Amino acid sequence: MAPLAVRAYTATTALGRGRQAQADALRERRGGLRRNDFGPRVEDGQPLACWIGRVDGLEDIELPAELAGWDCRNNRLAWLALQHDGIADALDAVVARYGAQRVAVVVGTSTSSIGATEEAYARLEAGPDGTPRFAADLDRSIVHTPHSLGDFVQRVSGLRGPCITVATACSSSAKVFAQASRLIEAGLVDAALVGGVDTLCGSVLFGFNALQLVAAEPCMPFDAARVGLSLGEAGGFAVLERVDARDAEADGLQLCGYGESSDAHHMSAPHPQGLGAQLAMRDALARGGIDAAQVGYLNLHGTATPANDHAEALAISAVFPDTLHASSTKGWTGHTLGAAGIVESVVALLALEHGELPGTLNSATRDPVCGAQIRFDNARADGLRYAMNNSFGFGGNNCSLLFGRAA
Repeated sequence: MAPLAVRAYTATTALGRGRQAQADALRERRGGLRRNDFGPRVEDGQPLACWIGRVDGLEDIELPAELAGWDCRNNRLAWLALQHDGIADALDAVVARYGAQRVAVVVGTSTSSIGATEEAYARLEAGPDGTPRFAADLDRSIVHTPHSLGDFVQRVSGLRGPCITVATACSSSAKVFAQASRLIEAGLVDAALVGGVDTLCGSVLFGFNALQLVAAEPCMPFDAARVGLSLGEAGGFAVLERVDARDAEADGLQLCGYGESSDAHHMSAPHPQGLGAQLAMRDALARGGIDAAQVGYLNLHGTATPANDHAEALAISAVFPDTLHASSTKGWTGHTLGAAGIVESVVALLALEHGELPGTLNSATRDPVCGAQIRFDNARADGLRYAMNNSFGFGGNNCSLLFGRAA
């Protein structure tokens, strides 16, 4: 594929707002997980016993009056994330070059604004005929749809190209890069705002707990004693643009390849040998036209669930040499579900930009299934040329992204 320029990128997570906050916390090995202080209570009146990656300050954000119809936790986080790291300036630049109708919005989410829907049902009122109805302040249909995020971001950005919300569970905001690449390659647009947002809500916390996937203590990816994940919330965005051969900015960061697969082994468990993951990674390498040995850093999906980490470790050993530095950063942020793809793409881009490779937080004893590629300690790699990000969702829905620095 023809590389796409990454003109700007950002993430807001439990580590803080903007990519510098992410870089500082990763470098200092300072995690953002806290004991759960969010959402519905269990039978004893206490929050679900687990650790979460919560973004501070969302409750205090007020959207501009003209955006009040979209108000919910998820869209507040989208609004917050869009304010950082030059995203607005990069959008102004591509709109000036091509026109707003030639810039797409492609965003990913898993639960979108379902938290507002939960509240609406919890606060049902009796209508004049006695039929239950939503309270007036929550009787806003747009916040009760999966496309709430895409519609909101398009309205905020003023872009008028195709607007797509991708909802493929935990691969959602990785697959947006692939979708945007195809739109640009097909000549439908010249640039795209891509990203993803997911926020904590009762359905997330209790749904994953019902699957027996939530750990009571901070998650420990690839540790022999791992028992489950820690959930988080996050938002992030990137501006992608086709590269003109005369473009003076073409020596920066680029999306070089993507790979997608759907192994459909099980509704909530990966293929035990990671065959779908292998296919996605090999496909990304092939699109980028490089060998596996050229990748210096890989951000693993690494949720800290026993089945996921086992399958991914096998897949990594099958594809990459021992020289690779691969790690999971979910011990810092928690598993941010539909936002994991954009957040961990930001981590991969930071590695390319600064040569600082994060390790794996909270983990101490490597699972014997791990190959030498999976690292717990931070490292440096000056001159890093390529980095990859893995995002795998329920149903075996896999996406791998290859980023690089132009020669």
